[in-house]
Amino acid sequence: MSSTDADSETSTGVPVPGLDMGLEVVVLPVSDVERAKEFYASLGWRLDADVAAGDDFRLVQLTPPGSGCSVQFGINLTSAAPGSAQGSYLIVSDIEAARKGLLARGVGVSEVFHEGTRGARSHEDGRVNGPSPDRSSYGSFASFSDPDGNGWVVQEVTARLPGRIDPTNTSLTTAGDLANALRRASAAHGEHEKRIGRADPNWPDWYADYMVREQAGQELPT
Repeated sequence: MSSTDADSETSTGVPVPGLDMGLEVVVLPVSDVERAKEFYASLGWRLDADVAAGDDFRLVQLTPPGSGCSVQFGINLTSAAPGSAQGSYLIVSDIEAARKGLLARGVGVSEVFHEGTRGARSHEDGRVNGPSPDRSSYGSFASFSDPDGNGWVVQEVTARLPGRIDPTNTSLTTAGDLANALRRASAAHGEHEKRIGRADPNWPDWYADYMVREQAGQELPT
């Protein structure tokens, strides 16, 4: 029996439908709840909840702009050591604009870098200053930490690898992402009009097709 078959059947051999499992919350270990709350709120993250029950329990939840996943921290939420959460990713469409935004909010963020050696995104050895030379999607990074030392990696993603997004359910979650996608579509459409030698009156359809394909990691229209 293949792994696919095993995943789609119960122990009695009765097929079962696949289950959606949306990652919605990551728990961060912090030593000072108020300090952590102030830090993440200063990034512009939305405060969703701040619930306490006496002195022995507190839950604070915040969500980054455009994210379907939130973070939680507080009292008696995790036994992990404060600062031990490392390598959580924040995905952006423009790494340099994202870095400038973090600096403007007083965050000590690294220079934009790309990997000189595999895995350098997770440690300083092997990092090369500057974005990926060909500005390839997934290739440019920056990093920062919260006051406890929990580490974040900011990664630029402008087009998803094939199969990463359902083309029938693509989405651009922020105004900035949409604006950048429109700029890329506009530039590509300009080249398209040069090739056909005339103005394309169906540019809205062309833009939409380009943006959906780009998000889904499919071959782009010409």
